[in-house]
Amino acid sequence: MGEFTMPSLGADMDEGTLVEWLVEPGAPIRRGDPVAVVETAKSTIEVECFESGTMGRPLVEPGTTVPVGTPLALIETAAGTRGKAGRARKPRKEPQGPPAPERTRPAEPAEPVRTREPVALEAPGHGHVEAGPLIRHLAEEGGVDLAALRGSGPGGRVTRADIERAAAAAPTARASTARAPRARVTPLARRRAAELGVDLSSVAGTGKDAAIRAEDVSRAASGHAGAPSPPPRTTAAVRASRPSEDQAPAMRRAIARLMSRANRDVPHYYLSTTVDMAVPMDWLHDRNRRSPMSERLLPAALLLKAAALAAHEVPELNGFWTDDRFTAGEGVHLGVAVSLRGGGLIAPVLRGADTLEVPALMSALKDLVSRARTGRLRGSEVSGATLTVTNLGDQGVETVFGVVHPPQVALVGFGRVVDRPWAVDGLLGVRPVVTVTLSADHRATDGAVGARYLTAVDRLLQNPEKL
Repeated sequence: MGEFTMPSLGADMDEGTLVEWLVEPGAPIRRGDPVAVVETAKSTIEVECFESGTMGRPLVEPGTTVPVGTPLALIETAAGTRGKAGRARKPRKEPQGPPAPERTRPAEPAEPVRTREPVALEAPGHGHVEAGPLIRHLAEEGGVDLAALRGSGPGGRVTRADIERAAAAAPTARASTARAPRARVTPLARRRAAELGVDLSSVAGTGKDAAIRAEDVSRAASGHAGAPSPPPRTTAAVRASRPSEDQAPAMRRAIARLMSRANRDVPHYYLSTTVDMAVPMDWLHDRNRRSPMSERLLPAALLLKAAALAAHEVPELNGFWTDDRFTAGEGVHLGVAVSLRGGGLIAPVLRGADTLEVPALMSALKDLVSRARTGRLRGSEVSGATLTVTNLGDQGVETVFGVVHPPQVALVGFGRVVDRPWAVDGLLGVRPVVTVTLSADHRATDGAVGARYLTAVDRLLQNPEKL
């Protein structure tokens, strides 16, 4: 048995609010599956499970705010061990000693071992049938009528083998009555649909495998002209449907706390350089002319790839300052600052950015920005950045000096690509240039290291075909 706990989704997160469960008790889950939606001060995040097994008993109801590390639900695993955040914990070794004398005790009838309380179903002709939540789920998927089965397990309990035999016994009958598979519906979405009078068959799901989420129901309800007046919604429901509006004040407070701590505790130094963008822009224009509209690149893709590769070359700026020492990051994971429509910002993570081809990086960037602004990021996408990049070129800004996001030790800023007078080989002309800045933690590095990094960014951008 494992525990699914409230995760830490950033150095500035102390607590979170459980907004919605994405799976029901008894449903099978795999490592990496999103199982809950959690609201932090900055965003609404889909949180993944770190253990495969069966969703067990929820310990926290939607709408509840709890500290980081609080158990939210139980996860039933094959190993049967219990650990934090869905990770199994090794059994504790008992002190060694002389063997205890063997005791005799009267024999007792064997009892079936159950991880959850089964449900008794009345079966015509042979009493009741016992079936656990996982078995009910398998029966529903296979189109098997549990009430018509005689369980072969202890005490007449229906087993997985019973379900598989029943499903294989009547393929023709199932084919004749086959219907389109029902869309998955999260528990909160089902309750919201009942509250708002929404027909779930008419709702398009936006969750994993087209699962219907609470926000899908809310959107569908807003388009029902004749829908009945809904009853007052819970706090969690309001937050789920209007995350940016309700979270703005909390987000500003969270940003204020983090930036105040960064300015107080991190001794910053700042460097900047101006990069001639004529070669990369010519390469970009030529490539885009030969590519379909959906595959065209923006200058941001080249800038981010150069920033990632330079961090790989200068690893002293790619990592964390913790316990009064620097720890290099395992891989280059870029946190990309994204402004939110309701105000504030968030920095989702492009993992392994130095290993991505430029088109793949561009695609991943567009996907992250889109989901960051609609509150559909996952927990693994908002933590673990080794270096943050902010690009305000699309806002018309030419130079940006950012604040280091602790425990990271550096932040890279890109401005707008602008045409400026520029001398090349003694001749003055007009060329596109961009200002690149570096804000860094003086405890971890000095200006010479920062200068090496900016020089690497410049050199990499002059060879765009090698990015």
